[in-house]
Amino acid sequence: MAVTAITGARVFDGEKALGVRTVVLDGRRIRQVGGEVPEGAEVVDGRGATLLPGLIDAHVHVAPGALALALRFGVTTELEMQGMNTRENRAHITEDDAVADVRSAGFAITPPGGHPSELMPEGFRPDWELPPTPPLMPFSTTPEEAVAFVPHLLARGSDYIKFMIDDGSVEGHPGLPVLDQATLNAGVAEAHRHGALTVAHALTLDATRMAAEAGVDGVVHVFMDRPHTEEVVDLVAEAGMFVVPCVCLNASMMGTTGDELADDPRVARRLDAKWDETLRSSYNRYPQGKLEDVLDTVRALAAAGVDLLAGTDASMAETFFGGVAHGASLHQELRYLVAAGLTPQQALRAATATPARRFNLGDRGRVAEGLRADLLLVDGDPTENVDDTLNTRAIWRRGARLAGA
Repeated sequence: MAVTAITGARVFDGEKALGVRTVVLDGRRIRQVGGEVPEGAEVVDGRGATLLPGLIDAHVHVAPGALALALRFGVTTELEMQGMNTRENRAHITEDDAVADVRSAGFAITPPGGHPSELMPEGFRPDWELPPTPPLMPFSTTPEEAVAFVPHLLARGSDYIKFMIDDGSVEGHPGLPVLDQATLNAGVAEAHRHGALTVAHALTLDATRMAAEAGVDGVVHVFMDRPHTEEVVDLVAEAGMFVVPCVCLNASMMGTTGDELADDPRVARRLDAKWDETLRSSYNRYPQGKLEDVLDTVRALAAAGVDLLAGTDASMAETFFGGVAHGASLHQELRYLVAAGLTPQQALRAATATPARRFNLGDRGRVAEGLRADLLLVDGDPTENVDDTLNTRAIWRRGARLAGA
């Protein structure tokens, strides 16, 4: 790979704005931030633009074509919260610079018949093949079962361990089997004994409280069933948990479609007909919810110093998973974070340095010497106007510039 120098661009390094800097890529890594253009380097003129770390979506479910779509929107890493892209199955992804990189929980610990079984329409079968090694399905109803599954998930290549805490009330299926506190506690303790990060699906305030009491490292939703209380915000903050709000998913659950985002020409040109239809749909399973309550909760968590990570819960190109699309919806999520009171720089941090730090991805999420050259160059200044993140000028994944971006 040639040496590339990106000149004249403002740099947001994942934590803060650095002003205008020359950034030099040497192969797959960032060689230098600042200084002069090396002799013989290919020069990319970044005047009028801002250079960011490649974005990280901290909550997805990967489907065919999703990782390529994500990369077209400058999302260079996706964190899969249920799926098949564990270490044993993703070598082809790791080496493919035309798609986003991925980390995965594998399948989450949940009781038989528990969430997310209720989301699939009767008779629906995804139209893609299972990987050579089928996923481990860690159905658990007792502490002993949860404990036994944890080392098997890790041995099979799960990058972190996920627990479902969901009685179906938000999804319109109240009474679903759900993990009890003892089973959750035991599973989390076992994962931590193995040095593994733990995350939990929790869409209700009570489920969030259960996660905090169990010592889960982070919840990958913000609750939407009621307004926040000072008690639960303090509980999350004192536990040192992170939160992936997925506000765009909550909005979809309340019946909000992605029409406005899909109408944006910067988005429309990157979506095929199936993803356009999906984005223009919605889950619409909890229409009684109040988006302002969700934004208030995000605002309170931020004020309490809780680490917030940007995520979308994007899944398959199917209308029953509607209102969100890989790549595109992460830009909408940044807008929601700003609407909740974060500054644009804080929102950008939630999609770069913070998820990299919390998920132990020390080689990415920042523009810094020695790190992966996962980069996004956009016209304008998203540190002042977060909407500028969609003004794509160039995308690099491991130093390889994405064609047609």
